[in-house]
Amino acid sequence: MSVREWLGVYLRGAAMGAADAVPGVSGGTIALITGIYGRLVTAIASLDPRAALALVGPAVRSPLDADARATVRDELVRMDVPFLVVLGVGLLSAVITVANLVQYFLDTHPVATYAFFFGLVLASVLVLAGEVNLGTPRRVAVAVGGFALAFLASGPAQSQLPTNPLVTFLVGALAICAMVLPGVSGSLILLTLGQYDRMTGAVHGTTAAVLAGDVGAASAAGATLVVFSLGAFVGLLTFARVVAWALEQYHAATLTFLVALMAGALRAPIRLSLADVGTLDAGVALAFLLPALVGVVLIVALERVGGGVVLD
Repeated sequence: MSVREWLGVYLRGAAMGAADAVPGVSGGTIALITGIYGRLVTAIASLDPRAALALVGPAVRSPLDADARATVRDELVRMDVPFLVVLGVGLLSAVITVANLVQYFLDTHPVATYAFFFGLVLASVLVLAGEVNLGTPRRVAVAVGGFALAFLASGPAQSQLPTNPLVTFLVGALAICAMVLPGVSGSLILLTLGQYDRMTGAVHGTTAAVLAGDVGAASAAGATLVVFSLGAFVGLLTFARVVAWALEQYHAATLTFLVALMAGALRAPIRLSLADVGTLDAGVALAFLLPALVGVVLIVALERVGGGVVLD
């Protein structure tokens, strides 16, 4: 691939990262719109931990002969690792930028920010609703179960989740599953579980500490991001494949569950936006409805540009 083509991959990754950092917008949708979704899914499916471990021997051999280099290079190209690395660098750079921006708005304009998230999620549910089929009792039960699970998980109890490394690891593994599916937001999983503000805060804290040259603070905040990333990597190799398998084997039921999950999760942005509001009045309602409308318009525009989101 040429430098221009690799730059295109990087920019697509940046667009995905910007989307993934915001609840209600799906990086998978951006991948679909920009024409790399098929390659992304194939590359993820090609990742083989056993093959990677088999490369350790040739990679550390000293001196590294031409045959060993060719073996390592060919295997990495077969798994499309260069594509994933460049895409990942673009994604990560955008996540850092957008997460810092979001943290600023959460601190200064929480009602409007969570209202914007609500609009994004609501529109995503409406866009995907056409893909849902409630034609059988099993699918109705799956929809009710998905809605109830997300509704309960996004209640006040979610703020009581411990902030230990195990929870961070598991949250990362769950979030990455949604991030690779068009229409489903990984950040929404974080918001539902009460971890979104914590993770954007960790990104902001790490960035601020690095810029200030405070190694200790950067290490403390960065440790959370490292554990989250490890969970995301494991999730990519395990849970994400399970979700892909479920979509392939039980497409209608799985999609119904995912959309119902998103609908139930609408409780989270509403509850969080009104947490510090004393009295509901016309001013508060307007402050909520206008950003929500902006979020709806944004998702509808993305859906039209992409020609519709289809999880096939």
